[in-house]
Amino acid sequence: MGLKIGRDKLFSILKLEHLLVRPCKSYTKTTNSKHWLHKHPNLIKEIHLTQPEQLWVSDITYLKTKECNSYLSLVTDAASRKIMGYHLSEDLRTEGVMEALKMAIKNRVNKGSLIHHSDRGLQYCSSDYQQLLQENGITTSMTDGYDCYQNALAERINGILKTEFLLDTYQDIDQARKVIEQSVHIYNSRRPHLSLNMKTPNQIHKQKTARLLDLSWFCNLK
Repeated sequence: MGLKIGRDKLFSILKLEHLLVRPCKSYTKTTNSKHWLHKHPNLIKEIHLTQPEQLWVSDITYLKTKECNSYLSLVTDAASRKIMGYHLSEDLRTEGVMEALKMAIKNRVNKGSLIHHSDRGLQYCSSDYQQLLQENGITTSMTDGYDCYQNALAERINGILKTEFLLDTYQDIDQARKVIEQSVHIYNSRRPHLSLNMKTPNQIHKQKTARLLDLSWFCNLK
């Protein structure tokens, strides 16, 4: 009709006429930090990473299936970016994050000092989870508050998996588990990272861990 309007004016007209597409709700809450359990201090603000298994970061993200939401717990090595442990659960109970941690501990090679960093969610603060950390000589670190950037690496790994690998809505949790197993394997062994000089997490983890073990053997020999 020969009318000339800008973008903002167009959207204001569409909104007035109820012609805008409503955005779908895409956020599912996975963290409940409003609880009475002890919250540990943030120990990684000044940390300098020099080797694998010096710092692990943990987080939970959700994954949709046609039956319901499921929840993926991840434990990632900060230096190598390798996913050390994972578990997909039907709920947000502590057992799910503990299974991911148990897998990470099983895959651990270096028995030196190790910090486990997470948000202040109920699952990570639980006595069972903290006991498992203590039994394996792992020190607890947590974010100061609600700032997701204090656990940015864990959030980044979540994003990579969900935007590059876990793209579909799966039939059920069993199918999702199979896809996650395949995705973690490809992520660890075949996906290069720019931050790792285009090497894979497995390559970096093996190289630096082997170097560390050789150095430890040499020091013991002396």
